[in-house]
Amino acid sequence: MEENRLYIALVMVLLFAVIVLQYVCPSSDCQLLHLGSLSSRSGGNAIGSRGEVNDIGLSGKDPYVAEDGVLARFVPRFNFTTSDLSRLVDFHIKGDDVIVFLHIQKTGGTTFGRHLVRNIKLERPCECHAGQKKCTCYRPGKRETWLFSRFSTGWSCGLHADWTELTSCVPSLMNMREPPKKPTVPSRNYYYITILRDPVWRYLSEWRHVQRGATWKASLHVCDGRSPTLAELPSCYPGDDWSGCSLKDFMDCPYNLANNRQVRMLADLSLVGCYNDSAMSEDERWAVLLESAKRNLRGMAFFGLTEYQRKTQYLFEKTFRLAFIAPFTQLNGTRASSVEVAPETQQRIRQLNQWDVELYEYARDLFLQRFQVARQQERRQAREKRQQERRRLRGRLGSTRLGIGWPVAMWPSDKPQWTETQAGEAITTHLRPPPPPSPEMKHEREGGEAVEAEVQLPEWWDLEENSTMEDYMDNVEQWR
Repeated sequence: MEENRLYIALVMVLLFAVIVLQYVCPSSDCQLLHLGSLSSRSGGNAIGSRGEVNDIGLSGKDPYVAEDGVLARFVPRFNFTTSDLSRLVDFHIKGDDVIVFLHIQKTGGTTFGRHLVRNIKLERPCECHAGQKKCTCYRPGKRETWLFSRFSTGWSCGLHADWTELTSCVPSLMNMREPPKKPTVPSRNYYYITILRDPVWRYLSEWRHVQRGATWKASLHVCDGRSPTLAELPSCYPGDDWSGCSLKDFMDCPYNLANNRQVRMLADLSLVGCYNDSAMSEDERWAVLLESAKRNLRGMAFFGLTEYQRKTQYLFEKTFRLAFIAPFTQLNGTRASSVEVAPETQQRIRQLNQWDVELYEYARDLFLQRFQVARQQERRQAREKRQQERRRLRGRLGSTRLGIGWPVAMWPSDKPQWTETQAGEAITTHLRPPPPPSPEMKHEREGGEAVEAEVQLPEWWDLEENSTMEDYMDNVEQWR
């Protein structure tokens, strides 16, 4: 009887805790944030549905290499210029610069967009309130926005506006909403960013989304000042939506915008007559669009890949000199990955998205090369900093002018000695007494005065630093 009462009491406490959590933190993001934090501290490696090891619980290792292990076997296929690989923008959040997020459907853009408004360390954080879809992202000391995205300005240029729409809409819209205080001053800088995803999994994810009733019928598809006619862009379904459609029906529609969506949304559509496909052959048309998408992708301030969350976070932080509060995490168990797809069906999806496949391989190569360059630059800077610190410590230890012998009181002892670094941190060193200076080490001036002798530094000083970045393991936000 007592056990039953205890069980009922525990259930009531649990239900009460759930109700309180829902009241205090109504959004699913907040709940997932805490769940992810608990998962990361459990110390176990999480395995995705596709058999990949997630980076949760890999504390003590390099989080960027451990994410997927791809760099160990990565061989670059494309040649890029130095400017293509070294992406570092001079973003002035207190000035007039604006980050523009090009959100491609089913690439994880919703999660990344939430990171932008809720997860960046800012002098003036975005104001986000429960139950509201948009946040207010003002510059410090100004009532002006620094972010043009779904979660800050809404779909101001149309639902899931593409490159063609954004580049023609954003500057005029921003100047109308926030007129420049000095018209003679050069126009503000717009830094375009986006997220790409493996074409097969993105396609399957879009099918599942459409199957549940999504349509994106509100998209404008404006190009050269007008939207396409029904003849130029026919619909794949007769009713209000395409809910319940099979994967075969989804693939069989020749007008399906899901096919090669990433190329179309990143290219300049005016180069091929917008949605009028009678101007050139289909292969010629897509070849032009692919080259345009590659060119625009290279010129973007930043792009990330859904499959590489940690590297995406790292490159964004390096590019814009902004830091995220909570880490990104890789969650491979998505709705698309739960679909059982036969190999021949996957092959057909790849054929339907052959231009997206080419773009993604190009983007992946560029992304990983950028990551390698950024890491090399970081290590070089860390090495230069260590060398400067070594010279400073050498000068400090050698500042005492040494005579013929070493006074015992000046000998370094075997006890730990505290040395203060430039950053103010105390480091412990164990310095062994050096041998008496040899004739080669001791040089005397004509007057018999001894000059400084070089002091041998301890072995640890030249060791390579293994953790140049923090291993983000706490407060993990789950992928949706």
